[in-house]
Amino acid sequence: MAVKPLEDRVLVKPIEAESKTASGIFLPEASKEKPVKGEVIATGPGKRLDNGKRGEMSVKKGDTVVYGKYAGTEVEIKGQKHLILRETELLGVIEG
Repeated sequence: MAVKPLEDRVLVKPIEAESKTASGIFLPEASKEKPVKGEVIATGPGKRLDNGKRGEMSVKKGDTVVYGKYAGTEVEIKGQKHLILRETELLGVIEG
């Protein structure tokens, strides 16, 4: 099953936070924060502008992005959780 986002939406696979601290202490599941970064799996064609053309997306497949803690809609694809977000819900792109 493939999901192709529409308009200015982005399909993101969340990157889970580490379960171990830098000093080697394992964190219990209850203390973990909800992930706020992920990898772009697919993007829509872009938002339709007033002149009828499509706006260019500022992210592309493979980018690592940061988003708000409660942003987007959760969907399950092939047993894995993904998020569908509007491009405006993305806070930034992680480079490097």
